[in-house]
Amino acid sequence: MHGRAAVGENRHESVPKRRPITIGLLWHSLNSGNLGVGALTVANLTIAREVALDAGLSPRFVIMGARDRQRPAIPMPDCQTVPIDWRALGPGGALWRAMADVDCVLDIGAGDSFADIYGARRFSFLLISKLLALARNKPLILSPQTIGPFTKQAYMAPAAFVMRRSHAVYARDELSRDVARQMAPSVRIDLAVDVAFELPFEDRSHLRRGPLLRVGVNPSGLLFSEAERGSNRFGLSYDYARFTRKLLAALQARDDVEIHLVPHATSNGDPTDDDGALCDRLAAEFPAAHRVPNFGTPSQAKSYISGLDLLVGARMHACIAAFSAGVPVVPVAYSRKFTGLFGLLGYDTMIPVSGVEEEQAVALALEALANRSALAEAEAAGMAKVHGLLAGYRNTLRSTFLAVSAPA
Repeated sequence: MHGRAAVGENRHESVPKRRPITIGLLWHSLNSGNLGVGALTVANLTIAREVALDAGLSPRFVIMGARDRQRPAIPMPDCQTVPIDWRALGPGGALWRAMADVDCVLDIGAGDSFADIYGARRFSFLLISKLLALARNKPLILSPQTIGPFTKQAYMAPAAFVMRRSHAVYARDELSRDVARQMAPSVRIDLAVDVAFELPFEDRSHLRRGPLLRVGVNPSGLLFSEAERGSNRFGLSYDYARFTRKLLAALQARDDVEIHLVPHATSNGDPTDDDGALCDRLAAEFPAAHRVPNFGTPSQAKSYISGLDLLVGARMHACIAAFSAGVPVVPVAYSRKFTGLFGLLGYDTMIPVSGVEEEQAVALALEALANRSALAEAEAAGMAKVHGLLAGYRNTLRSTFLAVSAPA
């Protein structure tokens, strides 16, 4: 009850005690250097907590994810962490023991890892952890995520088995939904959207529309290093490193723009996948640009991004942060997950994987800068779809939480 007790109310009347529920969050992380994984974790945990509290339950969480000692964990109340490595996955290991203590498991697959494109080792981690939850007879919900691609039967068969045994399966884009339906035609595959659209943040929109346009560039250390090595494993039709430099040169030449270099995925152990290290290099090359310090949490990143007039982003969750904060965004796509996710929301402004060269890609970004008002309107319409797409997921969580927490 909110507010003061009504006059004459029995102030000694006992408040019904909330039933406890322990929720496992599989392939989430509170200390990943990739703020996208952190955004998924904080957002999914926030949604699950809201649903549980609204259902009259008292939730606690067990976060099960990759062992990562790179950075301090994001402080979240009522959370226990179980790092996953080969030892934890073994017979009688930490993950098997942790599964015994939870009432249900929400598995987000680190967003896009339920696929075979990352190799046998990662797929084995994803698969074994799911099988442990099922072996413990815990309701397994595949939270909204990218499903696939799967190209090899050796991966498709066990992935389909997991989906058939899952309590619910949610895809975060239509292509993932279609892939899952083809693999497991007897399974109901529901369409939702990335939970990070609901990541909490501090609104700094008052910083926009100043004398200088605050243009954020979120450069990808991964795409940049791929371009410099000439490997181009994502199949871009243009050189990403040359595009980034040409974009920054074009922005620096304008007298109405303030450039913000915004890192979103950092790594102490892999300099080829470190946006922060790349921002340092680019800040030295383009001294007019402001090098934004590395963020400690995904909500800090989203809060900063909310004060920009435009973001050109190569990390998907930096783009989601901008979109959901009402900041016009130009996603730099490197896989189908970009077109699938933003296409679902009716937002088609992006630099595509193929069909453009560097000059055309720069022109697309500058055109978006001129069309900010129209892009903001498209985002507002897209966010209305987000709330509807996540409503079904929330309903599934509510019914599951109530079922698993019911008195025996």
